[in-house]
Amino acid sequence: MANFFDKNRLFFPLLLACLSILFVGISIPSKASAHAYSASYTKITIDGKQTEVVFTLDTLSILELIPDIDANKNYVLEKSEINKNKHHLEELIEEGLTLDKGNEEQTPTIENMKLVKKENKEFLSTYMTFPAFSPGDTINYNDGFYFHDTGTNYVDLITASIYGESSEGILQGKERTWTVLVNEVQQEQGQIVQPDTAQDQPGEPAEKPVEKSTSASWFSFLKLGMLHILTGYDHLLFLLALLLRKQTFKQYLAIVTSFTIAHSITLSLSVLGWVTLPSRFVEAVIAFSICYVAAENIFRKEIRYRWSITFLFGLIHGLGFATILKEMAIPKSHLAVALFNFNLGIEAVQLTIVLVLLPLLAYLFKLKHSRKIVTYGSYAIVALGAIWLFERLFL
Repeated sequence: MANFFDKNRLFFPLLLACLSILFVGISIPSKASAHAYSASYTKITIDGKQTEVVFTLDTLSILELIPDIDANKNYVLEKSEINKNKHHLEELIEEGLTLDKGNEEQTPTIENMKLVKKENKEFLSTYMTFPAFSPGDTINYNDGFYFHDTGTNYVDLITASIYGESSEGILQGKERTWTVLVNEVQQEQGQIVQPDTAQDQPGEPAEKPVEKSTSASWFSFLKLGMLHILTGYDHLLFLLALLLRKQTFKQYLAIVTSFTIAHSITLSLSVLGWVTLPSRFVEAVIAFSICYVAAENIFRKEIRYRWSITFLFGLIHGLGFATILKEMAIPKSHLAVALFNFNLGIEAVQLTIVLVLLPLLAYLFKLKHSRKIVTYGSYAIVALGAIWLFERLFL
């Protein structure tokens, strides 16, 4: 027993330090955003009298788009700042979004703006009304926010109720127009069109897009899942830390399988509303999981049963994956298809990454100084995970 603690004398202090940061920080309010990309939420309600659109955008994006609005420079959008800059906010929304009937742009009336909170993140919801749409009309909803900013992985998640029938849409990348034909049975056409490349950031008049391609709603959720894992750098770093230490193919298979099963379980349970944990706690534990696994790579002489700790941490990672779908509030009748395709997108990217990594790692393990490379690489992973852990708890 003494020999065991002697060999792991550095592992346990590091583990204790990470745990201390985790549990002390949970009680401290956080202002930091843990999301890797900017997400907005659009709710469209169409009946025989009028069309209501509620556009909800995170306040950090608003502060980025209108820097002067933050008069006291505290990186928080306050009610007084909204009231003072209401005209600028209305211009931002009206220039960034358009709702067309066919090729005719409709004029909105902005009814209200108010701050709302989703999980641990603040948003500004803008309530707008447009003229009514009738059966036979074609709806074109266009979002031009961050269109030319390649550094921002912006996504607009749409839920619509058209004469009582529900449909969803996802706008991301170059696909920024959601098109639906209003008819008697409200069968969603699912057409996605690419905006004209001349369209600029909000602030410049948007030209009418030309229809380029068709994409079914299920494929939009597949792509959303792929984007979610590709921009989820913490999840990817956790996966790298799991694979970085040399193991048998059977062990690797057990690790990947347990991670897949675990996060699929909690992703589904969370989106269905059966399991809920505070977002800040989930994001902090995800960061802690990176530190823990990387520390094992450094200090553990032998790695055994890693699939079990992977499964436990995978349950938490699944809750992180679920956040974006929970906030979208998809109707239960459409939830199964959306959930399946979103998870399929995650798994497709994850499997591709594993298949690329394993041959590279096999080559690495043959090198003379492979153990040092793994050790120094794991130190870097611990450091990055610790930075994220601190940010998500204290900032």
